[in-house]
Amino acid sequence: MESTTTNHLLLLLLFFFFFHCKLTLSISLLPKQALPTKSGYLPVNPTSKSAIFYLFYEAQKPTSPLSQTPLLIWLQGGPGCSSMLGNFLELGPWRVNFRKTPDQPLMLEPNPGSWNRIFGLLFLDNPIGTGFSIASKPEEIPRDQTKVAQHLFSAITTFIKSNPSFKSRPIYITGESYAGKYAPAFGYHILKENAQWPESDRVNLVGVAVGNGLTDPVIQVATHAANAYFSGLVNERQKHELEKLQTEAVALTEARNWSAATAARRRVLNRLQNMTEFATLYDITKRAPYRNDMVEELLRNDDVKAALGVKGSVVFEVCSDFVNEILHEDMMKSTKYMVERLVKESRVLLYQGVNDMRLGVVPNEAWVKTLDWEGIEGYLGAEREVWRVNGELAGYVQKWGSLTNVVVLGAGHLVPNDQALNSQAMIEDWVLEKGFFGSALKKNLSTNYPLGPMQI
Repeated sequence: MESTTTNHLLLLLLFFFFFHCKLTLSISLLPKQALPTKSGYLPVNPTSKSAIFYLFYEAQKPTSPLSQTPLLIWLQGGPGCSSMLGNFLELGPWRVNFRKTPDQPLMLEPNPGSWNRIFGLLFLDNPIGTGFSIASKPEEIPRDQTKVAQHLFSAITTFIKSNPSFKSRPIYITGESYAGKYAPAFGYHILKENAQWPESDRVNLVGVAVGNGLTDPVIQVATHAANAYFSGLVNERQKHELEKLQTEAVALTEARNWSAATAARRRVLNRLQNMTEFATLYDITKRAPYRNDMVEELLRNDDVKAALGVKGSVVFEVCSDFVNEILHEDMMKSTKYMVERLVKESRVLLYQGVNDMRLGVVPNEAWVKTLDWEGIEGYLGAEREVWRVNGELAGYVQKWGSLTNVVVLGAGHLVPNDQALNSQAMIEDWVLEKGFFGSALKKNLSTNYPLGPMQI
């Protein structure tokens, strides 16, 4: 009898021990302070269960009434990569401790450079089938930017209707990499829709911001050989080899052989990777790729998923190969014409990390100078001003009218990951039109931002 009682007590103690360990792990992975203001699913089609997953973080310290506080929408690239990557590795209020040593546990830590310091911040897993978003049928996943934009428009209009205060808030679409197509397509679609509705029913789009974007691929793919050669990374023979591969990608694109053109672009980048043997072309200063795996580990935790409002038993993938393949033929198609309308009817910010050899400064310079826009000559003739944050050199800003371009020093493809505080200063000053990002540039201006920890 005593033995049975003792066994029961031991089992009970073990149960409470493991329950406590699980609870402690869950709390440590997702502290209460790190929970979003709102989360859930936004339908993309009234006749389908397909929906875009979102996380929304209200501004921590808004400087205006919430009904007037800007709202930033973040779209990840890929195609097929989850915006949870941007949230938990780059610009969200809490990030994984990506600088940890192998013996340290995975944790979330406050991000002093979060983009929701004074703005609302909405992360969308786009397109459906990406991250935690739901695609009822594979054939519902978009195959081009027109469908991507339609889904995003359905999602954002539903989100705005969920709270009357969202209706009047200035909206800025932001993103990076393949969002160099998503963001312009979304903004372009909003402008078209707004033109059909009275002002009271329009989406209050003010601007679009893209970091290290793939926007006009046929022009961008033709820059890699020269960029690598004049950076001292390849010799002349290797340069000619890359140029031959680039010419093939351009010819296939011009022939509208989209699938083959995408494959040809991949051959260019794969050959450049093999020639240079960098750990990653996304940031040639790094000894290892970005820590996407840590975000995947975080979001495969059942307790974390439940706390974020995730439906079902989906196994989280940072980037979906399936969605990427569905958009295979979209890869080499240009959205430059969409940017041309946006720069005429809204504001546009382009920014690039200087260490990115895939979609950095040179590929973006190449397509921007071909914009069909009445302000392009003024932009190309404008000074590239030295930009400082807290007195430290942060990069360079070139601005004319509604177009602003920023070169960010010390950063690669994921600018907010590499330069959190500087990226925060950039997005805040651009939205608020302050300093170098205002209507007129002045030399030697310095933006001062607190370097202390973020206050929750």
